[in-house]
Amino acid sequence: MQLGPFTLPNPVFVAPMAGVTDRPFRQLCRRLGAGYAVSEMAASNPRLWHSVKTSRRIDHAGETEPRAVQIAGGDPAMMAEAARFNVDRGAQVIDINMGCPAKKVCNLAAGSALMGDTGLALRIIEAVVGAVDVPVTVKMRTGPAPDSRNAPMLARAAESAGAAMIAVHGRTRACGYRGNAEYDTIAEIKSLLRIPVVANGDIDSPQKAAEVLAATGADAVMIGRAAQGNPWIFADIVAWLADGTRRPPPGPAGFVRVLHEHLLDHYAFHGEFTGVRTARKHVDWYLAGRPGAGEFLARFFRLESAEEQLAAILELADTPTPESGQAPDSDRRLAA
Repeated sequence: MQLGPFTLPNPVFVAPMAGVTDRPFRQLCRRLGAGYAVSEMAASNPRLWHSVKTSRRIDHAGETEPRAVQIAGGDPAMMAEAARFNVDRGAQVIDINMGCPAKKVCNLAAGSALMGDTGLALRIIEAVVGAVDVPVTVKMRTGPAPDSRNAPMLARAAESAGAAMIAVHGRTRACGYRGNAEYDTIAEIKSLLRIPVVANGDIDSPQKAAEVLAATGADAVMIGRAAQGNPWIFADIVAWLADGTRRPPPGPAGFVRVLHEHLLDHYAFHGEFTGVRTARKHVDWYLAGRPGAGEFLARFFRLESAEEQLAAILELADTPTPESGQAPDSDRRLAA
């Protein structure tokens, strides 16, 4: 599919997730088959732009094009300036966060809180589109609450304002991540728009991806929590959509090689002190459902150096891996 001047290689995307989709994770997912990836959300407040956290979130060095940065905020002028700031630093797509249900985001009238103030949401889209000459996309939910699913109306307004693509998580703000995602609203949005529409929410297998595409008519699917610890899911879905075949799960050597490479990139990007600590959640996700994971993780979480963690990972080459497509337990996932 086409996104502005960019032809994306396949319709299987990485969803932006706070604390997860840093540059090493995005690059890994792209290398293993994802057609597109969006950064974790970056603050629109200029006082935070040069903080360590935000600087890392907008770092695209060596990243596969198109480089997409998600920005979050509730002030149109500030969001426009944030868009310009990121484009000046290499962003080729700006994504507006109207989907995050986290209280700390919604309390700032940002994220999915904007689903309840469509006037402000539209002013933000118009301001960002007018501020930059790159594609502007929007990630939203189906509405503020189940009895007020206003995403079709907002999506049409966003298209009229110049949005180049809409991604929709099939839950309302009030739902958070509870219950099952619903796809009827996404299908309605797709029927109303000319720009690409991306379906997101509870897509955790090749078969589910195909079902959601068929049910919604969406142009692409966006994978979030199911990719945590399972970056192979992208190639698996791509193969299934192409010809109905499944990619074999990685063997012990391939599993360890990918995890080892991921951690090396992770330490190099975050530095050893932060990298060692934030690597723990990734390893937890990789090992979910794996025999002996609890005992291994109890030991791994006590390790305080990159060298010790990497040595421990190499021990895993002698143990079996989970089945292809298996995702971490939902109660151990992070999402945004």
